[in-house]
Amino acid sequence: MKRFLIVAGVWCSMVSGGDWKSTGPVTVAMEGAVCAGLAMCSHNADVLETAVFSNVRVETGANANPQKEPPIRRSYVSVYDLASKTVKVVYTADQLIEAPNWSPDGKYLLVNSGGDLWNLPVGGAGSGQLEKIDLGSIGKCNNDKGYAPDGKLIAFSSSAQAAGSQVYTVAATGGTPKLIVPETPSYFHAFSPDGRWMAIVAQRANNFDLFRVPTQGGEQQRLTSSPGYDDGPDYSPDGKWIYFNSDRSGSWDVWRMPAAGAGPNDEKAEQVTNDELENWFPHCSPDGKRLVFLSFPKGTAGHNGHGQVELRMIALPGEHVEQAAPQVVTTFFGGQGSINVNSWAPDASKFAFVRYEQ
Repeated sequence: MKRFLIVAGVWCSMVSGGDWKSTGPVTVAMEGAVCAGLAMCSHNADVLETAVFSNVRVETGANANPQKEPPIRRSYVSVYDLASKTVKVVYTADQLIEAPNWSPDGKYLLVNSGGDLWNLPVGGAGSGQLEKIDLGSIGKCNNDKGYAPDGKLIAFSSSAQAAGSQVYTVAATGGTPKLIVPETPSYFHAFSPDGRWMAIVAQRANNFDLFRVPTQGGEQQRLTSSPGYDDGPDYSPDGKWIYFNSDRSGSWDVWRMPAAGAGPNDEKAEQVTNDELENWFPHCSPDGKRLVFLSFPKGTAGHNGHGQVELRMIALPGEHVEQAAPQVVTTFFGGQGSINVNSWAPDASKFAFVRYEQ
């Protein structure tokens, strides 16, 4: 494998107190492993010189590993207000923060960071400080979690005790989590409005499909069976429908099905969006009027990366789906972690999301 060593921004002075001159950038093609270092020599073999190096660093270029994007340097937890059509940043941190979910009383945003779950107060004296939720020995939480409708329970997904993600519940005040779905990988996404069910995404028989499971634990009921990849289920506020995203049409679009399942061969599933963008994570507003979702550029294979994305909105369909052109709400640098779970405020006046810097 041929590698390239790029030396840039090297400045030197030939004499003590002399003018500084740039010697870079210089690109050198090299074969095999590359060892980086600094060396100097005198131009006069009869003179002993002393060299002082400062502000030295080795950086990996963007093309060194095209499969791995740069890490997130900063997160901006943001709130979009429907009335004013403005975005307000409610929290900023130099760390990865993901997937805000509003508490039913409107006082907190539930987020994950560093494998833990945190409450972020919004409004009131305690705003702006993350509060860690006690999960005992359970860590390695991912961004699929949320409050139960009555606010007494939190469901979350974690790989702390298995090679893949499992689904747990815990009291909203923290405590000892209860394992609900031991099979891996499984990811929580939404509670039913009556709190009886949890909609989950799970890989079974080498395919990702949707299931529901009783909130207290029990038998998993399959909701979809398409060979496509199904993800992001969320209940309509009247409990009649589950909206989700799927690539079963050849690209990523929003679909819906009855809350009890799509039926044999998924015959009851209905396509809601049909455009050239890749649409993920549909979330219904609590007042039943709107559906917001995350849109990636055409051809984006999945949702794990970050780039320029759009939050778009349509009127929540009634008994019959009538496809309409989505409204672009805001465009920003985001993706995975921006809006995985439902982030509408309880009064449906605003919703939360996270934008990033790399």
